[in-house]
Amino acid sequence: MEQALKITSVLADPTRYYIYQYISEKHNQVTVQEIADKFSIHPNVARLHLTKLEDVNMLISETQKTGKGGRPGRLYRLSDDVIQLQFPFRDYKLLSQIALDALLRLGSIGEQALLETGKQFGRDLMMRHVKRLGISAEEISKQDKVNIAKEALTTAGLSPQFELSKDETKVFYQVYNCPFKEMLTEHPQATCNMHNAMMQSIFQVLFSTVELIRTESMLTDCNSCNYKAHIS
Repeated sequence: MEQALKITSVLADPTRYYIYQYISEKHNQVTVQEIADKFSIHPNVARLHLTKLEDVNMLISETQKTGKGGRPGRLYRLSDDVIQLQFPFRDYKLLSQIALDALLRLGSIGEQALLETGKQFGRDLMMRHVKRLGISAEEISKQDKVNIAKEALTTAGLSPQFELSKDETKVFYQVYNCPFKEMLTEHPQATCNMHNAMMQSIFQVLFSTVELIRTESMLTDCNSCNYKAHIS
């Protein structure tokens, strides 16, 4: 409860809130000067905002080694801590862990059920998104479909970046936030397989055929999970 109050107090400042939003969308480290330039504030003010965010574990920082002498700068990035504000407190992480443990104890039957649930979730998510936009997947361009897929994955909390190849046969995209990250400690492979099935279904609503290939993973200490999707 005390931590929640600290976080809400820190984010009550509009500039500080937008600084945190900017860093979360940048997917990279930032400097004090970059924040000062971006928000047209003095570097000392930018440093104060960043320090406040770090004090409540929303950001972490490290010394910037420039090799030029003088006072070393600092690089700031998002903390790996999950920020959850709930009144009263509810432990959905524990519920997820219990549910996943119970399902996987069923062996291959449970693993298959998890995959099918992931597929259904992705399909339902995209169908709701397409319906809300009032469009038909058969009537829009591949670039529009890619943009819609990005919107859907953003809604699911994945913080993605997308690029359609020039011949429009492949989509390259990176996922910078895994919404199931806390489950990876106990069940990394099962969780990733379910997540892939969910994303596969999102693409299948939009494209006739999809072959989704993961080329890099956060499980191997990459900054993002990177994918290549062959589409038609």
